[in-house]
Amino acid sequence: MVLLRQLLGDVLRRLRVRQNRTLREVSTLARVSLGYLSEVERGQKEASSELLASICGALGVPLSQVLREVSDQFALAELQAAPVMADVPEHERLPVSETVPGGIPESGFDGFPEVKDMVAA
Repeated sequence: MVLLRQLLGDVLRRLRVRQNRTLREVSTLARVSLGYLSEVERGQKEASSELLASICGALGVPLSQVLREVSDQFALAELQAAPVMADVPEHERLPVSETVPGGIPESGFDGFPEVKDMVAA
């Protein structure tokens, strides 16, 4: 099972690394301890909404963008877990667009390239 805190940590780490910023720099700007930020990025700690807003502010990224990226990755993880439905006849299964809130966008996807590549596969 994929944990939300792990996906969130992955997205935050990827954003920080893409900006060539250190944990120390972001933790100072976000006013959170370096150790705690590290644990959030590794998916070991659940971050409060206030802490997430502070980290996103330090990264210069809207919280909504981070949550969208996490949502996209969570949807992919749910789709990869589809074998749970293996015992349900195909004609009784709902289309993906009805089982994943919002479906998976065909166009206009503005997420991380890695997620876009997974969606296209």
